[in-house]
Amino acid sequence: MAYQSLRLEYLQIPPVSRAYTTACVLTTAAVIWRLITNFLFFGPVGFNFLFNMIFLYRYCRMLEEGSFRGRTADFVFMFLFGGFLMTIFGLFVSLVFLGQAFTIMLVYVWSRRNPYVRMNFFGLLNFQAPFLPWVLMGFSLLLGNSIIVDLLGIAVGHIYFFLEDVFPNQPGGIRILKTPSILKAIFDTPDEDPNYNPLPEERPGGFAWGEGQRLGG
Repeated sequence: MAYQSLRLEYLQIPPVSRAYTTACVLTTAAVIWRLITNFLFFGPVGFNFLFNMIFLYRYCRMLEEGSFRGRTADFVFMFLFGGFLMTIFGLFVSLVFLGQAFTIMLVYVWSRRNPYVRMNFFGLLNFQAPFLPWVLMGFSLLLGNSIIVDLLGIAVGHIYFFLEDVFPNQPGGIRILKTPSILKAIFDTPDEDPNYNPLPEERPGGFAWGEGQRLGG
């Protein structure tokens, strides 16, 4: 009923006013959509694109299967928090596309949560995991790319890591980042009741098929 009423009200708007209002709404929606898609674009297909895809796939997956295992809502919240900060910071440095920065953020968080993992970069460098984001930034510099994107990803990754992993464990520290309950309701499965005792599985027809039977007379 609400949809029908809204539709009738919309159709009653004079054509020019309706067209202008519709254009305004669609334009605003397109801007909102762009706030999301700027994290999905990594430039034309080429070495840079493949390089980013490899690191995005690898470290996003390791985070989700590692420290965020069973905590999908917290993982999504990290995406939202990081994306929000990058969008705000990106306005000050005129960055339009933030996909690479987002990848660096994921790499940074993983590297700080796995500080003792030994890394090997193209067989040329051996180092501990926390140096990985800086090695990637140096590699970007060698390729002639701007390191502003990498620095943004490192900065946002550090802010998240500090607020989530460091500050709450300090004397007097508190947990500032709290995943909204709506995200937990959407993405996290409810905890199993430890007092739940399921009924024994029933066999077809209620008979103990194959138990206590002998073949042949």
